[in-house]
Amino acid sequence: MRAEFAASLTFSSVRLTGTKSGCGGGGCGACTVMVSRYQPATKTFTHYSANACLLPLCQLHGAAVTTVEGIGSSKTRIHPVQERIAKAHGSQCGFCTPGMVMSTYALLRNKPQPTMEDITQALAGNLCRCTGYRPIVDGCRTFCQEANCCQANGDGNCCRNGDGNPDTPEEEKPQLFDKEDFLPLDPTQELIFPPELILMAETANPETLTFYGERTTWVSPTSLEELVQLKAKHPKAPLVMGNTNIGQQHYQLPFLVNAFLPSCAGVWVGAGCSLSELRSLLEKLVPQFPEEKTELFRALNQQLGNLGNQQIRNVATLGGNIVSAYPNSDLNPVLAVGNCKVSVISRGRREVPLNQDFFMGFGKTILNPEEIVVSVFIPFTRKGEFVRAFRQAPRKEASFATVSTGMRVFFSEGSRVVQDVSLYYGGMGPTTVSATKTCAAIIAKPWDDETLSKAYDILLDELALPPSAPGGKVEFRRSLTLSLLFKFHLEVLQKLRETNVIKDEVPEKISPLPREIQPGLQEFQAVSKDQSAQDPVGRPIMHRSAVGHATGEAVYCDDIPKTDGELFLGLVTSSRAHAKITAVDVSQALQLPGVVDVITAQDIPGKKFRPMTGQKEELMAETEVSCIGQIICAVVADTRAHAKRGVAAVKISYEDLPDPIFTIEDAIEKSSYYEPRRMIERGNVTEAFEKVDQIYEGEMRIGGQEHFYMEPQSMVVVPVGEEMEFDVYISTQWPSLMQEAVAETLGISSNRVTCHVKRLGGAFGGKVTKTSHLASITSVAALKTNRAVRCVLERGDDMLITGARHPVTARYKVGFMKDGRIVAADMEYYSNAGNTIDESTLVVEKILMHMDNVYNIPNLRGRGAACRTNLPSNTAFRGFGVPQGLMVVENMINDVAVVLGRPADEIREINMYRGPSVTHYKLEFSPDNFLRCWDECKLKCDYSARRKAVDQFNKQSRWKKRGMSIIPIKYGVAFAESFLNQAAALVHIYKDGSVLVTHGGTEMGQGIHTKMQQVASRELRIPTSKIYISETGTNTVPNTCPSAASFGTDANGMAVKNACEILYQRLEPMRKKDPNGSWESWVRFNRKLNILIDCWRGEDLYMDWEKMEGRPGAYFTFGVCCCEVELDCLTGDYRTLRTDIVVDIGRSVNPSVDIGQIEGAFMQGLGLFTLEELKFSPSGLLYTRGPSQYKIPAICDVPLRFNVYLLKDSDNPHAIYSSKGIGEPVVFLGSAAFFAIKDAVAAARSDSGLVGPFTLSSPATPERACLACNSQFTQKIPTSKPGSFKPWALDI
Repeated sequence: MRAEFAASLTFSSVRLTGTKSGCGGGGCGACTVMVSRYQPATKTFTHYSANACLLPLCQLHGAAVTTVEGIGSSKTRIHPVQERIAKAHGSQCGFCTPGMVMSTYALLRNKPQPTMEDITQALAGNLCRCTGYRPIVDGCRTFCQEANCCQANGDGNCCRNGDGNPDTPEEEKPQLFDKEDFLPLDPTQELIFPPELILMAETANPETLTFYGERTTWVSPTSLEELVQLKAKHPKAPLVMGNTNIGQQHYQLPFLVNAFLPSCAGVWVGAGCSLSELRSLLEKLVPQFPEEKTELFRALNQQLGNLGNQQIRNVATLGGNIVSAYPNSDLNPVLAVGNCKVSVISRGRREVPLNQDFFMGFGKTILNPEEIVVSVFIPFTRKGEFVRAFRQAPRKEASFATVSTGMRVFFSEGSRVVQDVSLYYGGMGPTTVSATKTCAAIIAKPWDDETLSKAYDILLDELALPPSAPGGKVEFRRSLTLSLLFKFHLEVLQKLRETNVIKDEVPEKISPLPREIQPGLQEFQAVSKDQSAQDPVGRPIMHRSAVGHATGEAVYCDDIPKTDGELFLGLVTSSRAHAKITAVDVSQALQLPGVVDVITAQDIPGKKFRPMTGQKEELMAETEVSCIGQIICAVVADTRAHAKRGVAAVKISYEDLPDPIFTIEDAIEKSSYYEPRRMIERGNVTEAFEKVDQIYEGEMRIGGQEHFYMEPQSMVVVPVGEEMEFDVYISTQWPSLMQEAVAETLGISSNRVTCHVKRLGGAFGGKVTKTSHLASITSVAALKTNRAVRCVLERGDDMLITGARHPVTARYKVGFMKDGRIVAADMEYYSNAGNTIDESTLVVEKILMHMDNVYNIPNLRGRGAACRTNLPSNTAFRGFGVPQGLMVVENMINDVAVVLGRPADEIREINMYRGPSVTHYKLEFSPDNFLRCWDECKLKCDYSARRKAVDQFNKQSRWKKRGMSIIPIKYGVAFAESFLNQAAALVHIYKDGSVLVTHGGTEMGQGIHTKMQQVASRELRIPTSKIYISETGTNTVPNTCPSAASFGTDANGMAVKNACEILYQRLEPMRKKDPNGSWESWVRFNRKLNILIDCWRGEDLYMDWEKMEGRPGAYFTFGVCCCEVELDCLTGDYRTLRTDIVVDIGRSVNPSVDIGQIEGAFMQGLGLFTLEELKFSPSGLLYTRGPSQYKIPAICDVPLRFNVYLLKDSDNPHAIYSSKGIGEPVVFLGSAAFFAIKDAVAAARSDSGLVGPFTLSSPATPERACLACNSQFTQKIPTSKPGSFKPWALDI
C-alpha cells in the first residue's frame, strides 16, 4: 500500500514533496533518496541511493533517510549538486531533477572525486524525458577530474576544438555556463548522521519489531533462530530484503545476513549481501588472488554492472536474486556454471547446489517453503578454466535481459581438449536452463571451429522455443543462444593463444562497444556587443525554476496539499477490446472500507461526450466498449489505496462482439477508416512513371511511442462551495479546453470554472485531449460528493488509457533517372488511430503536408488515412505525425541510393530544393538557410573523412560494423488552423516596481516562462529579478490556445511584448520628467500602470484540401543531423559514437533553453526510431505499461560525442525577435541514428553476399538489427509461417 512506503511518507506525513513518484516500481529514479545507516561494529556509516517507492517504512528502523530537501534549500543554501545541475541547464520540466540530484549526492558522499564512469553508473537508474541527459552529465562532470577526453572513442581533432580552427580564440566563443562560478564541494560540510540513531544503535537491546497494517503484518526478528521459527510458522510469508521483487504488495519477516567468509576453495557470501556490496567485495578479491582463480568472480562482476541500476543494486540481495528464480536472471546462469551452492536452514542445515535441478519453473526452486537461504558459496576457478558471462537486453543498462548466459570450459594444462564445459541460459524458457546435450557433444573434443559448429546445431535443437513463447522475440532469442556461444568461442581461443596452447591465427577479437561520454560542443551566436548588459534576450539564461526543481521546492499538481475531506478517484477500465457491456456490479466496491461512491455516465448532468474533430467521444462507456482501457466508471475513496481496492472490486460483465480490428492491415482489409481521408498531388505522377529510367516500390512501418512524461496525468477539482463554482488544478497544455470540458460536462457556464496550471512535469502532446476527458470525469465526482477530488494516474493506467504516437505503415512507388534525379513518387500513409478519432485525421494531414521534406520532386502524390481499430485511441505527440511521415520519405531516398549504388547523401543533394522554391501545396519559400545547415553540418562533422574511415573500419571488422548517415528536415511551424495562432498576456506593474506577467502558455519544461521573463525584461528595461510569473489561469488570460506546435513562444512572446511596449510608452512622461530617476520612482505614482492585457493574432494560415494548396505554417525551421554508430552484429546492440546537429532557429531568445530542446527532442526521436516499442497482446491488451517493460532512452543511450550548432546570422521576420520555434522539429532528426544503424547492417549483409534494398522497420531495435544482419547464426533459425501459430504480441 502506498502509505507504507517511504515515497508516500515524504508526501503525506512530513510534507516533503521533492521526492516524486514517477512509476511506483523503481524504474524511473524520480523518487531517489539517500539511506544512511550506522554500523556499531566498525563505527562507520554507509550511504546509498535507493528508490523510495520500494522502501518499506518498516524496514527503515534505525536508518536516516535524506531527501532532496535535506541537502539544500533556496531559503538557506543550496548544495553544489543542486546548483550545478541547475546552472548547467540540466533541468527542464524538473520532475526528474530531485532524483538526479539525490543519485549524484549519494555518490559524492561515498566518493567526493568520482570518475565519469562513476557518474554514469550513479545516474543509470534515473530517467529524463526532456533534456537528453547531456547537460545533466556536464553539470555532474564538474565534480570529477576530466580525463584525456579525445583518446577513448576514435580519432580526429580534440572534441573541444569544434571545427578544428586553432586561430579562433576559445574566449570568443560564448559558453552555456561558467564552471568557475560554482560553489566548491566541501565534504566536511555535509549533514551529520543523527546522534540519537548512533546512540540507539550502540545501546539498544535488539527487539523484535511488529507492525500491523490494515491487511498486512510485518515482523522484523532479531536473530536467525527467531526467523527460522517464524518461517516455520508462516511458510508462505515472503522474506523481504530489498523489496525489489515484491514491490508495492505484501511483505513480512525481514532479516539481514550479509557477512562473507573466505575459504581455501572459494568464498561464502551472506545471502543478505546487497548486489552493490557483492560487487565491491568481488572487486576487492580479484587482485588478491591469481588471475586463474578469479574467472568466476570477474564474470559475476561483469553481470553485476549491468543488472538493474544503482538504486536497485543497493538494496537487492544475492539470496533474493537466486530464489526469485526469474527466467531471464543475469546472475543465476553464471552462478550455476560456476558450481556455486547455497546454504539453507530450517529445522536443520543443508547445502544445495545451484544447478539445473535447483530451478524448477517460473519463480520456483527446489527449496521448501520454510527454508531460508543463509549464504552462497562462490568457488575459485582452476588453472585452465575460463568463465564468461554475456547478456543482451532491450536497453544497454537498467533493463531485464532478453537472453543471458553463463559459460565455463576447463582444459587440462597445455591442451585444447575440453575436460569439462557448462552452458546455462536465461530467457530461454520458464527458468534458467542448462544445455547439457550441447555440453556433452563438446566434452573430450578439441576446442575448435569444427567442434563448435556441431555444437551450434545441437544447441539449436536443445533450446527450442515455440513460436508463441511468452516474451516473443523467438527467432532473436534462439539466434542469441548461438551468437553468444560463438562469442565465448572466440574469447576462449584468444585465451588459449595467449597461454601458448594454440598457435593458430585467432579470428577477430570482439571488444565491447565504446561507452565513455566525451564533452560535446554547444555553439551559438553571441549577442551584439552593443546590446545592453541588462538585456537578457539572446543570452543563455538558466530556467527560471531550475533551482526550485533541484531543491524539490517546485510545486507540481500532486504536491498541492490535501484539503479536508478530499477524495481520491480511481478509474475502472474495460478488459475487453470489442464487447457489449451487459452488467456493471458495484456492490462489492461500495462495501469496502473508505469507498465513498462510484461514478458512472448516469451521474453526468451535462454532456456525456467530448466533441473531437466533428465526432463525439464518450467520457464513460455505457453500452459498448471498443478497446481495452476504455473508461467505464470511477471509484472515489478516502485514500489512493482504498480507491485502488474499490476499482478492483467493480465487476463488469461483457458479451464479446465479433472481429475486433487491431492492425493497420486488418483495417485496410475491412475499410475501417475515419473520415475525411486526404489526398494531395503535384504534377502528373501517373504520366511521369512512364518516362523514368527505373521504378522501385517499397514499404515502411513505424511503431508507436508512449509519451512517458515523467509526471503522470494529475488533477484536483475543488468545489468552491457556492453558485456551482469550481477550481481545477491540473497538469495540462491547454487550460481553456479543460475549463470548457468541465463546464460542458457539469452543465454550467465557463465563468464558474477556473483552471490553474502551475507547471507540468512533461507533456509532449499527451496532456490535451485525454486530460480533458479525465478532468471531466473528476469534476463529476467532485460535483456528486461536494468534496475535492484528486485523480493521479499510476504509470500503468496512464499508459493503458491515454494513447500514444500513431503507428504508421506506408507504401511508396518512386520513379527516378540513372543520374539520381527523382521524377515521381507516389506514397500512401495509413495510421493506426485507435478506437476514437481524437486528432488522428489532423495528424494524417500534417504527414501529407510535410511529405516532400527538403526535396523538389516535380511529380508527387500522397494519400493518407486514419484507421479505426480496437486499440486505445492514439493522440497528439511531439511532431504531430511529421516524424513518421518524413521517415518514409528518407527511407525511399535511401532505397533509391542503394538501387543506383550511390551514396545516400549524394541522392539527397541532387534532389534538394534550390533557389526560389514552391512546395507541393503551392507555398513559396527560400531553402537558402537549409542549404547552409546542410553544408555546415558536413563541414562540422568532417563527413567525407569520417565516411571513408567508417568504410575502412568495416573492411577490417567482421562482427562489428559502423554506420553513418546525414538527415535533413524542413518543418512548418504554427497551427494550420488560424484561430489557434493567437495569444494574450496580462501584465501587472505594482507600486514597488515589481512586475507580474501572466500569459496563455503553460510551462512544461520548454522554458516558456523563462523566455517571457526575458521578453518583459527587454521591453520594460528592467532586470528579470523584478519580473515574476506565477501560473497560467483561465481567470487571468481567457480563451487561450494550447501550448503546442512549437508556437508557444512565438504567440505568447508577441502578446507579452505588445503589452510591455504599451506600458513602457505610458511611462514616457515620467521618464522625461525625471530622466535620472529609478524604475521604482517612475511607476510609484503613475496610475495608468496598474494592469494591461494585450492580445496578439498571428498570420492567417490555412490549407484548402480541395484545391490542394495553402499556407499551413508561418515559416520553416530547418535542421540537419549526422550520426555515426557502432553495431555489434551478433547481438544487435549499438552505440551512437557521435552526433552533430545544425539547426536554423533564427536568433535564439535563449540559447541554453533552445539547445536543451534540440538535445531532448533528438533523444526522444532516437527512442522512437531505435528503442521504444509498444507491445499488445493478441486480445489488444497493452503489455508495456511501465519502465520495466517499456524502455525510453537512458543515459547509456546518449551519443558519446554530442555536438549542437545553432546556425549563425539567420533572421525570421515571422516570429518574436527573429527567433524560430524549436520544440518539435528535431524529433525527426533522431532518425539519423536509425539510418546509421541501417548503414551498418547493410555492411554486415554485404559480407554475407546480400546487396540491394532491404526492409528494416522502425524502431531499429537490437532484435531487428541483428536479424537484418543475416549472419550465419540467424540463418540457422527456422522461420515459423505466419498464421500457423498465435503470436505472443501483435505486430502493430
